[in-house]
Amino acid sequence: MFDFVRRHTKIMMGALFLLVIPAFVLVGVNSYTSASAAGGALVATVGTNEIRQGEWDAAHQREIERIRAANPSIDTRLLDTPQARQATLDRLVREYVLRDAATREHLAVSDSQLARALQDDPTIAGLRKPDGTLDMQSYRQLLAAQGLTPAGFEARVRADLTTRQLLEGVVGTAFVPPSVADLTLDALFEQREVQVANFSLSEFKAAVPPPTEAELQTYYDAHLTAFQAPEQAKVEYVVLDLDNVQKQLVLSDADLKASYEQNAARYSTRPQRRASHILITAPKTAPAGEREAARAKAQQLLAQARQPGADFAALAKANSQDPGSAAEGGDLGFFGPGDMVKPFEDAAFALAPGAISDVVESDFGYHIIKLAEVKPGAMRSFDDARPEIEKQLRTQRAAGRFAEMAEIFSNLVYEQSDSLKPVADRLKLDIQTADNVSREPEAGATGVLANPKFLAALFADDALRNKRNTEVVDLGGSRLAAGRVVSHVPARTLPLSEVSDRVRAQMIDERAAVLATDRGVQQLTAWKADPAQAQLGAPVVVSRTESRQLAPAVVEAALSADPAQLPVLLGVDQGAQGYAVVRVVKRVARDAPANAAAEQRQVLQSLAAAQALAYYDVLKAQADVRFKPLAGTPR
Repeated sequence: MFDFVRRHTKIMMGALFLLVIPAFVLVGVNSYTSASAAGGALVATVGTNEIRQGEWDAAHQREIERIRAANPSIDTRLLDTPQARQATLDRLVREYVLRDAATREHLAVSDSQLARALQDDPTIAGLRKPDGTLDMQSYRQLLAAQGLTPAGFEARVRADLTTRQLLEGVVGTAFVPPSVADLTLDALFEQREVQVANFSLSEFKAAVPPPTEAELQTYYDAHLTAFQAPEQAKVEYVVLDLDNVQKQLVLSDADLKASYEQNAARYSTRPQRRASHILITAPKTAPAGEREAARAKAQQLLAQARQPGADFAALAKANSQDPGSAAEGGDLGFFGPGDMVKPFEDAAFALAPGAISDVVESDFGYHIIKLAEVKPGAMRSFDDARPEIEKQLRTQRAAGRFAEMAEIFSNLVYEQSDSLKPVADRLKLDIQTADNVSREPEAGATGVLANPKFLAALFADDALRNKRNTEVVDLGGSRLAAGRVVSHVPARTLPLSEVSDRVRAQMIDERAAVLATDRGVQQLTAWKADPAQAQLGAPVVVSRTESRQLAPAVVEAALSADPAQLPVLLGVDQGAQGYAVVRVVKRVARDAPANAAAEQRQVLQSLAAAQALAYYDVLKAQADVRFKPLAGTPR
């Protein structure tokens, strides 16, 4: 089945972002504003709202952490490009625009709606205690690890729900008649039968005369910027993160035992019972006579169940009116305190294995309960739980200790700016070194040396000129770094003697491309004059979703040809890949869809996305959005 979004990312990228309201996950929520996040230069305004550099940086770092958490193997260089940073700023602007619009429309989310949204969050659901209540201490710790407070997080969720209301009012009006959807899909999946003759560079390189030394020199002089060695530096740096803090924490047995006792419920299992029952239904709202008849029937069944040799399971199958358990002989499986209604629970937990209760009345009717098995509650021993307790306690205490160490880190890096040794000695950090560091992350770089913000600090004028410590760089995720340039080699143009092979290869490629194009144009002219002489490849059928390994330019040219003029010969300049002559033979009807209804729904979703984007553009214009020019940004 066709997947419009996957195959046409560029078409849909601008529209679909409006339909995907941020999920209520803890990693990606940017719901708080710290003093640092609010500062810095003004980067954009949305009406009277201001977005400053600090807020932008904080939002982008959270976005990086969210993507890393979801895709641990992702190339980190892709996460902090100018384009990626601009996308984060656009998202911030979008949030302000949509929230202001929701406010003008008097949209709101009730406390009950907010509670339901939080209950549906699987991360928060995992923090519930056995009695069903939320473990507030764990909830606060989880949010604190993301730099959030419960109030800030819940305010963000409420805002996202409100924004969703605003957009759903537009998206829900989308309508596409089946005939229009079919026309759209036919155009998208149109197929053409083509034959191709390629004139590639490799075929013409041998025909290119070797460049003379004078030609090499002339070409080199005209393309000096293509043969430069980037500036490089030898650096040293230190990183403060939660791992460093945790390693230095000393936890006593008294600390661990106190945590064990305070969180006893976390290390214990509930007592459980396994029972079967026979239910004769009689709702509380039923007439008294009906309930009395149900009770009498239950009493009769109880007498039968207590007869020597009676088969309780058979009685339940034949008489129980509980649709969920009757077929299983009344077996309810294991349950714990709070899982059943109170009268049933009290009776079941008072029985011994094998015993049968009296008739038990509940809101559902009358029960006869037979207890099958007992699992007593148990508490893990301190020694068994110790590794888990130690890990949790280290995580909790490290968060508080990190703030203290971060202040010391920042002060020492600034006050003793000619060396990183004082801060490393004071906080027991390792000084790491790296050679051949450039302004841009190298391929395969990891950690701090893959962070463009840290590299920018290393190559700042003061750090290069005076060999002073950089400013402290917040890497996000409770990680701070500072570095120092030990030695620096400026960017330089490599001498011709070092790059002559590259210059020669580049010249030959360019000349071979000219020869390939010339030959292709000649053949195109000749074959147009005498189509029977055309020497083309075997016919293949191509479409926008199936290129048959042909170059994108070839496929696009074939699909752009006027159907009324087919068959037709075309020439396609492929640049560094050479030249192609293409015969577009005929138009081919697209394959019958496996699920036409699903395709039409996706067209509808695409239209809804386009409507949402258009609506956002209107709101953005009304909100008077202004971006401030900044160095290093696309605007």
